Amino acid sequence: MDDIDVEQQEPFPVDRDGRRIRMEEEDEPDGNRKLGCCEKFQRLVSKWMLPEDHRKGYMERANCCPPPIFIILISIGELAVFIYYAAWKPQKQWVTLDEGIWNSPLTYKPDERQEAWRFISYMFVHAGVEHILGNLVMQLLLGIPLELVHKGFEVGMVYLAGVLAGSLASSIFDPLHALVGASGGVYALIGGYFMNAVVNFREMIPLLGVFRILVIVVIVGTDVGFAFYRRFVSHDDVKKVSFVAHFGGIVAGMTIGYVFFSAYNKKLLKDPRFWLCIVGYVVFVIFAILFNIFLSPAP
Repeated sequence: MDDIDVEQQEPFPVDRDGRRIRMEEEDEPDGNRKLGCCEKFQRLVSKWMLPEDHRKGYMERANCCPPPIFIILISIGELAVFIYYAAWKPQKQWVTLDEGIWNSPLTYKPDERQEAWRFISYMFVHAGVEHILGNLVMQLLLGIPLELVHKGFEVGMVYLAGVLAGSLASSIFDPLHALVGASGGVYALIGGYFMNAVVNFREMIPLLGVFRILVIVVIVGTDVGFAFYRRFVSHDDVKKVSFVAHFGGIVAGMTIGYVFFSAYNKKLLKDPRFWLCIVGYVVFVIFAILFNIFLSPAP
């Protein structure tokens, strides 16, 4: 038997504390190593959110620190405001829009649109239990995985861009009606996710890709249908709420959201699509401001 020259053998890779680093092959779930709950969740997130060629890079640096703090905090804020108006204000009810919510300084109202914060703050006020539950469930189910991959700044920018686009679109196309709810932000997340699901369809697991698209179509169709019903058919509510924020939010998501969410591990400032979407969004905002100052039929 030949002698083995230990010095010429390639050493095991170790970290700075002397612990052996697992090689890529050892990270595969081959049955010899049991995956932890966090790692299983991260693998599931990567399959839902990223095309195959990006998953390896994501798993190499995947962790839950920082946690998805933006979407969690915004959801807590919306729930807290809803509980305040539903339980502690005079109407003492949880189901439908009432005077306490209608007179809130957070609600977007056409005749008070000079109070510019209302174009954003309306996202904290909801018309009823089904309204807030639908928004919270959707933004948590979609927002937490998105924020784990893309982090809070990018998800926050897309969400707020959808909120602002929703109120501005409503002020142009439905200028005489008030607006409440976080649908603009939620639909921005949906729009960005939908575009990535379509564009990266061939790089995803086929059945998973079809399922993602079908789920989005069913959810959006159901929610928009309910919004149309509540706006044009139902006579239960004294106050009618605009539904246009859904469309403003989803357009923002399919443009700005798509660029943010498709540029994983890339520099946005070097992506011409980013600047094209930003310029288009700024032009829309300027037009909406001028419309509200000079052309709006609202008082």
